[in-house]
Amino acid sequence: MPSSADNWTDVQIAGHRCRAFTPRAPSPHGLTVVYLHDEAESKFETHAALTQRLEKHGLRCLAPITGRSWWTDRRWPPFDPERSTEQFLLQGVLPWLAEQWQVGPPQMALLGVGMGGQGGLKFSYQHPNLFPICAAIAPTIDYHRSMEAGDPTLAQLYRDSEQARQDTATLHIHPLNWPRHQWFCSDPANYLRHDGADRLRMKLYSLGVPYEADLETTAGGDLKAYVERMAEPALNFIADRLKRERLRVP
Repeated sequence: MPSSADNWTDVQIAGHRCRAFTPRAPSPHGLTVVYLHDEAESKFETHAALTQRLEKHGLRCLAPITGRSWWTDRRWPPFDPERSTEQFLLQGVLPWLAEQWQVGPPQMALLGVGMGGQGGLKFSYQHPNLFPICAAIAPTIDYHRSMEAGDPTLAQLYRDSEQARQDTATLHIHPLNWPRHQWFCSDPANYLRHDGADRLRMKLYSLGVPYEADLETTAGGDLKAYVERMAEPALNFIADRLKRERLRVP
C-alpha cells in the first residue's frame, strides 16, 4: 500500500510552487490546513508525524513554498518582486482553495513551524475572521533577534531590528479582535524561540485573550524531533477546532 507521503503533489498557484496533500479518506466537510514552512525547510513532508496526523484526521493540506520569506507583508524579490507572501496568501492561495477545493473560512486552519509559526500567528491576529484557527510549533516570534544576528533576508525586508520588532506577531494582537482558536508550543531548550513564545503568552494572558500553549515539553533543542513530537497535539487541536467552527452558530 502506498504511504501517506506519496499523497503530496506539486501545484502551481500564480506562478509559485506549492505542495498539496490529499488524504486517502478526505473529510466530507472539506476541512483543510494551510501549512507555512520554516526558514530551513525544503521538504517539510519529511516530518512524517505531520503527514500521518493529516491522514488520520482526513485533512487536506496546501503548503506554499516561499523560501526564506519570513511570511511578511513586505516584498522579497527572490520569492516575488511584485507582492509579499501575505498578499500571495490572500490573493493567490485563498482564491485557489475556493476554486479548486471549494473551501474557505472557517473550513481551514493555519499551521506553521518556526518562521511559518510566527507567520501563522501574525496572519491570524491581522485577519481573525479569515483565519480563526491557528497552531504554531516552535514559532520564531522575536525574529528581530535573528536580524541582529545577521540574517540576510531580514536585512532586505527591514531597515533595522527595531522596525522588524514592530512587525512581530506579539505587536499585532488586537485586544478586541482576535482569532477564536490559537495554540502554540515552544521547546524550553531552544532559548531564543522559547523566550519569544513566553513573552507572547504573557501578553495574551494580560489582555485576556484566550489561547492554549505548551511551553514545557522538550526535545532537547532538536527542532526536527520537536516537530515530530508536537505534531499530534497540534493537529488534534486543529481537527477539534475545525469541527467546532463547522458546528458554530454565527
